[in-house]
Amino acid sequence: MRDIVVGLIGWGTVGSGVVSIIQSSQDVIRKRLGTGLKLKWVADKDLERPRSVAVPKEILTRDVNIVLSDPEVDIIIELVGGIEAAKNFIERALQEGKHVVTANKALLAHHGNELFSLASRREKVIAYEASVAGGIPFIKILREGLAANRINVIVGILNGTCNFILTRMREANLPFEEALREAQRLGYAEADPSLDVDGIDTAHKLAIASSLAFNMPIAFDSIFIEGIRNVDPLDIQYGEEFGYQLKLLAIAKQKQNGEVELRVHPTFVPSGHVLASVRGAYNAVFINGDAVGDTMFYGLGAGMMPTGSAVVADLIDISRSLIRGTKPLDTMPSFEGTTVKVVPMEEIVSSYYFRFSAVDRPGVLSKISGILGSHDISISAVIQKGRSSASPDDPVPIVMLTHEAKERAVQRAVREINQLDVVRAPTQLIRIEDL
Repeated sequence: MRDIVVGLIGWGTVGSGVVSIIQSSQDVIRKRLGTGLKLKWVADKDLERPRSVAVPKEILTRDVNIVLSDPEVDIIIELVGGIEAAKNFIERALQEGKHVVTANKALLAHHGNELFSLASRREKVIAYEASVAGGIPFIKILREGLAANRINVIVGILNGTCNFILTRMREANLPFEEALREAQRLGYAEADPSLDVDGIDTAHKLAIASSLAFNMPIAFDSIFIEGIRNVDPLDIQYGEEFGYQLKLLAIAKQKQNGEVELRVHPTFVPSGHVLASVRGAYNAVFINGDAVGDTMFYGLGAGMMPTGSAVVADLIDISRSLIRGTKPLDTMPSFEGTTVKVVPMEEIVSSYYFRFSAVDRPGVLSKISGILGSHDISISAVIQKGRSSASPDDPVPIVMLTHEAKERAVQRAVREINQLDVVRAPTQLIRIEDL
């Protein structure tokens, strides 16, 4: 049996991990496949930059066309990142009759519908295990392990950078900017961290996972996204007093009528829940299925070797089918003609945490409570701190938890409260998931 021939486009951090695994694990791969993986080409614009792994010079090229047009290449790995160039490479690979493996969550979130459709027409597959949750086999879990289930809930920590920052804010009482600088210094955050800290990277991953879980077109534009830039360590501390930990969560829920919720935002989860214990740069995903019940998956969500592991796993899956002479399993179910309503954020029902900054005068608490009550928002707990100064005009924090309420009502109430002359700063609002 001949080796399965692979062409790699993009020799960066993850690409180096892929090369390292293919080189070091050939014995394991041959035992599992009955043949090997032959890395015939490695293409990159910059071939001089030092890498952690070496490859023979004769397989290096700056000319992507050589890789895409080589008739011996069975599988193209796209690891260049970005959107336009990567989209072009994948389209051309499919048109050349090659299967594709990618880790490009941004590309799939924005153009996955058309790319998967093209792959289906060409009778090829796009495998994308590495695009969500790094080394956790999350896509395989949804596609295969939980295939018998109606997925009810997915709640995940899908961005290690944000989880590291929130961990440091909690454990060292650091403000956001200082925790971010530490993450950048340690290599967890990019120089421009916007995709991570603004929740966009998490939303890319949620768009892909929810499409697979709920058999719906990828709906990135329908996801509510709120990042962690405005998180204050004071709220993390107060949350702990109520028995909660703060995480940036990707949340997907399927209602009984088939409608789905898709949202990304900072969220309080009960301190006793497994998700609350996930520290540092780790990822974790909680999934509830109608048959299996609650399940939990944990591991590194990024990095050279964890992500490289997911890429090579996809290579092996596709190679098994090539060896058998069969078409690989479709990696994304057909959703043509399918319409699934995404519930608007203002219709979401949740419990809430509020921190009001108000002057310490008689009647202030009753004013705030009255406005909440007028919007059918019921209070479940209150902490009111005393003044640290002698002046009654200096603000003090009033912290409240609510029972479940509708987002629209909550936003209206907060706007009204913020206009009170006794309120000195915008209200801090954090949603709660009592998993």
